[in-house]
Amino acid sequence: MKQPKIAIVCDFLTVPGGAEKVVYALHEAFPSAPIYTAIYNEERFPEFKGVDIRTTWLQKLPKKIRAMYKLFPTMQVKAFQKLDLSEFDIILTSSYLNANQVQKTRPDQVLISYCHTPARYYWSHYDEYRKRPGYGKLDPIIRLLIPLFVPSQRKLDYEAAQKVDVFIANSTETQKRIKQYYGKPATVIHPPVDVNRFEPSREREDFYVTVGRQLPYKRYDLVVAACTKLGVPLKVFGTGPAHDELVKIAGPTVQFYTDRFGDASDAELEKALNHAKGWIYAAEEDFGIVQVEALAAGAPVITYGKAGALDIVDDGESGVLFHEQTVEAITEAIKKTETINFLPGTLRRKAKRFDKSLFLTKIRNVVSNSL
Repeated sequence: MKQPKIAIVCDFLTVPGGAEKVVYALHEAFPSAPIYTAIYNEERFPEFKGVDIRTTWLQKLPKKIRAMYKLFPTMQVKAFQKLDLSEFDIILTSSYLNANQVQKTRPDQVLISYCHTPARYYWSHYDEYRKRPGYGKLDPIIRLLIPLFVPSQRKLDYEAAQKVDVFIANSTETQKRIKQYYGKPATVIHPPVDVNRFEPSREREDFYVTVGRQLPYKRYDLVVAACTKLGVPLKVFGTGPAHDELVKIAGPTVQFYTDRFGDASDAELEKALNHAKGWIYAAEEDFGIVQVEALAAGAPVITYGKAGALDIVDDGESGVLFHEQTVEAITEAIKKTETINFLPGTLRRKAKRFDKSLFLTKIRNVVSNSL
């Protein structure tokens, strides 16, 4: 039987994060498949060296303009729609924005979407983004533009979703959103985590860790404020538009690692997780790969008890859930964590159900069954 030709399509390869780790795992599952993306910053992705990466015409824009890629989602839609994927039998997208805008050109082509979430800007978190767009000094202008362009973008996104043959959701929360906003069923396959990369220390040190892109909606301000209030040591990895605000409110027990961008393959972050007393996060996350990585490193997870966290954390067993995004709720959760004897080996075993090997097997099965 002739092997199907597969193409992988993702929104961007510009900043390392959870979605980008999924793209690399898709490459591992289908190494001969080229990867199409709107914009690619090869300096940030050494692991993709030698991989067949194909970009849209947006890559030809001047570098300074490409750095502002979040400001032109309408251009990204058009760029994806112009991609010629007619030679491929299966189009496998990794999408949280516009990757599903690619066009099928043959009736026998199959479009499979690994959905991190229906675009938050358009659907589940529209009101939140309108209040706090996360563009710094440009926020007042962006607030005016959002209601002008989002309705048309939402319509295009819905129409693209109707052409998807198979939806895969990264969590049960995303599965619900796909049904709610697109009216489509989805199978849940959790994102891949390289559990064996971590070596949890039995003796934990006296500090907590938080990590990721410092955007307003991720509420790192609550984590920093809570640890400052309690006077407990906190290591903050990452940077972003909210970074200066975090530095202003941080007390002497908070350390920043500003050259880190939330890439958990980084050796210093890996070492911190392996020895941390716990990992703290205050945002509603679609899934949250770093939460699983923390467990793999033997660190209990203190996190907001909504959405993807409910797939990962058993309250009181692998971490502590809090149910309000307030400093008080986080401080109480930290205090509760200190009363529980979490065993690093047990936490690591709980992380194994998200191991990358399971993801690779499941994703290959979905592709095989779609033919």
